[in-house]
Amino acid sequence: MANELVIRRSSLPVAQRMCRAAQYVRMSTERQQYSIQNQAAAIAAYAHSKKLTIVRTYRDEGESGLLIKNRAGLIQLLEDVQAGETDFAHILVYDVSRWGRFQDADESAHYEFICKRAGIRVAYCAEQFDNDGSMLASIVKNIKRVMAAEYSRELSAKVYAGQCRFARLGYKPCGKAGYALVRELVDEKNQSKGILKNGDRKYLTTDHIRVRPGDPREVAIVRWIFTRFLEVKCETVVAWELNKNAVPTRTGNPWTRVMVGAILRDETYIGNLVFNRRSWKLRQIRKYNPPEEWIRAESSLEPIVDRDLFLQANKFISERRVDLSEEEMIFRLRRALLEHGRLSISIIDRTPGLPCVATCQTHFGSIRNLYRLLGYTPKRNYEFLESRPLWAEQKTRLASRIRSAAKRAGYRTSTGGWTDSLRVNGTCVSVRAARWTPPQEETHAPHWTIQCDAHVPAGWIAAIRLSEHNEGILDYVLLATDGSVKRTIRFTDSARKRHDIARFETADALVRGIIRRLAKKVPSRAKPTPTSREARERQPKSMSGRVRH
Repeated sequence: MANELVIRRSSLPVAQRMCRAAQYVRMSTERQQYSIQNQAAAIAAYAHSKKLTIVRTYRDEGESGLLIKNRAGLIQLLEDVQAGETDFAHILVYDVSRWGRFQDADESAHYEFICKRAGIRVAYCAEQFDNDGSMLASIVKNIKRVMAAEYSRELSAKVYAGQCRFARLGYKPCGKAGYALVRELVDEKNQSKGILKNGDRKYLTTDHIRVRPGDPREVAIVRWIFTRFLEVKCETVVAWELNKNAVPTRTGNPWTRVMVGAILRDETYIGNLVFNRRSWKLRQIRKYNPPEEWIRAESSLEPIVDRDLFLQANKFISERRVDLSEEEMIFRLRRALLEHGRLSISIIDRTPGLPCVATCQTHFGSIRNLYRLLGYTPKRNYEFLESRPLWAEQKTRLASRIRSAAKRAGYRTSTGGWTDSLRVNGTCVSVRAARWTPPQEETHAPHWTIQCDAHVPAGWIAAIRLSEHNEGILDYVLLATDGSVKRTIRFTDSARKRHDIARFETADALVRGIIRRLAKKVPSRAKPTPTSREARERQPKSMSGRVRH
């Protein structure tokens, strides 16, 4: 039926919604009393006493309450509340700490205010106060939030002190074992209880983890890396030879100079266990600690590499590093430009005596700024970077307009989990910019490039097509993707027509086109009659790779 009545959950009678509740449960790993089952039992008893019916459960299992970004259950709860997709008037939580142990008490209050503003009350079932908005409840609730945050800080300090103590004894407190190494579980008498795999943890407080040499083939590779490095004096060459000989890594990815450098600097291969080089307390800021704060347990495991060999390699690495002034950097880079006739990231990195690309970016802001100082104009076009603020803002606006139009049409929307994307009734709509790229030769036509980051899920890509030299907005295009696009989509104007990539003059026309296509995927909805202009727009085909002229 084209005109059938559609019942939305948010349209339930007020009296019925007031008797319905959702529960939010969260468990990290610290205390059994906070198990999901115990929380659910306490919440069920509270709901029964208040004559409420629990109709929805949001849960986060094994997740810390310090941050919200890793808590899919709470994120979904807030999205449903903000979108008006709720059929309940109460949210039941075990206590204030289950809502979160946010280090800023205002953050916890903000998420509760989002619910309160939408007309949904948050109740803490195991607390001794009623969250009724009174002055006493507000004071006690804020104290509880501060206490929840303080508990995490105290626990973090105790755990850190324990890790340092065990590291001094030669045990590995945390982290993965390096290449050619394995983690071995031992009891209080240092008797082996087996090898731990990735993701395995110890469960008894009397057990500890030691590191020892693993696969003999990997051990031989580590020794070869040190010997070969002292011959060629270059991590890149060592990595290239490893890849040439098809030597596998732990992750299955190719060897890189960074991976080789990490092995060359790791004291574990000469039997020393080093801890506290980096810290990430309360998951706030990762920082590198000064060497005087490192904890080094010498001769705590069987060495793999001869100490003299290790010291020779690290002496060369330390002496190779030379602190240069910015004037000296510019002088050496100009000399390299004269020798090669051009400059690029690869040339800078592989030329001896030049600062690495990361150092250049730190000192000069960006590689483009460095090129300007050198008076060098690369062949590659970087004009799109100048207009980045323009189309970055336009992408955000376009995503907001699509979301608003979808809500007006009665669709459920949520964040897609990727940058500048959203989900509409389960279909992902990714918003991107199609950058203009000049033709390489006079006989070729300009093309447009859409960068898709690491992965774009199946659905639709709505792209803002930039005009010549990326100075403004030309029009908008819409193309389907099956989820197999990895990095880049390129197309010319003729290829766009040939592959039926829909084109729209304005953002409003693009939004209408998306809503119309979404309506075709929902058979129960009444499909609006397209206008004559919309009828001429063609449905794009699925696009899973590059489109070339």
